[in-house]
Amino acid sequence: CVSPETEFAITACRLRAGLGLQVMLGRLVASVVLVPDLGRPTRISPTDVAHSLGGPKMTLMNSPESALDLASHSVLVTGGAGFVGRSVVKLLRDRGATDFTVPRSCDYDLRDEAQAARLFEKVQPEIVIDLAAVVGGIGINSREPVRFFRDNLRMGTNLVEQAQRHKVKKFVGVGTVCSYPKNTRVPFRESDLWNGFPEETNAPYGLAKKMVLVHLNACRLESGFNGIYLLPVNLYGPGDNFSPDSSHVIPALIRKICAAHTQGDDEVEVWGDGSATREFLHVEDAAEGIVCAAECYDGGMPINLGSGMEITIADLAALIRELIGYQGRLVWNTSRPNGQPRRCVDSSRAREHLGFQAKRELRNGLCEVIAWWKDQVEAH
Repeated sequence: CVSPETEFAITACRLRAGLGLQVMLGRLVASVVLVPDLGRPTRISPTDVAHSLGGPKMTLMNSPESALDLASHSVLVTGGAGFVGRSVVKLLRDRGATDFTVPRSCDYDLRDEAQAARLFEKVQPEIVIDLAAVVGGIGINSREPVRFFRDNLRMGTNLVEQAQRHKVKKFVGVGTVCSYPKNTRVPFRESDLWNGFPEETNAPYGLAKKMVLVHLNACRLESGFNGIYLLPVNLYGPGDNFSPDSSHVIPALIRKICAAHTQGDDEVEVWGDGSATREFLHVEDAAEGIVCAAECYDGGMPINLGSGMEITIADLAALIRELIGYQGRLVWNTSRPNGQPRRCVDSSRAREHLGFQAKRELRNGLCEVIAWWKDQVEAH
């Protein structure tokens, strides 16, 4: 037998050495893991721990009769003023919800435990949809990994802790596809979530967000807390972040190529070699999946949200160039990182248990975003 102090020391050493999180988490929580369809703690081996957080042993959804009516509950939407949050709030209104709160960071710094507690004391929510995050593209993730890890970890921990203390009816955690291991087989399945370390440039952010899933499952084990967790792919849509310092790939390409087209430039620099692939989901489709999960899903298993379309960055850039009408060259800067080699998820669980299916085709969605961006440029 090994003492708890020795177990902790071993785990800390493994963390510093950068070894697999599946093994580390196994050593930390192997003794007792909740199997929700049995409704009680069940002893399992360390190698089974990952399956409790991403494998097949979970009750997956409510019956239609027990679907949650969001219009009759008090809903807290953290990050509700952000890119994804605005679409979620709009959909809540469309569903008839009127009692919902969207806190602003200038009023509540959710990284601070006391301010998170003050928010919950004031709002007394019954449902929490957590979209609060510090996000950005590959460049800013590479430059500021500490901030992306620290701030997201603190926000996630504070919100889950307060939700459990205030006995909210449901907590909807929204994670990121960046949490998947770097070389996950395609399509990514939820059971693969703990099979390796994330891609290096996104690892601090991806791991911080994944700890929300660990926290939610710990709360489920300890108190039966109803916390669910979703894994959307890369999102895009009107209202996205177009900042040259922190934007993701679609807004970054649109901004660069639109500017080159307007200015008559002969070429546009694009990071990497174009070989990496991504799956993109329109923000309004993502909002639909998030709200559907809030209404009808109570399982401890994470659920992917995707569109089912994988595209290389080279093909994406060529498509955006075509839609803008730019005739210049795309010059690939191979000294810049590609990021994760491939990203495409298996969304069959979302289709089966949420009835979720993405509606917007990428080409049409890009046309919508390009038109929106041109309007923004003209307005300023």
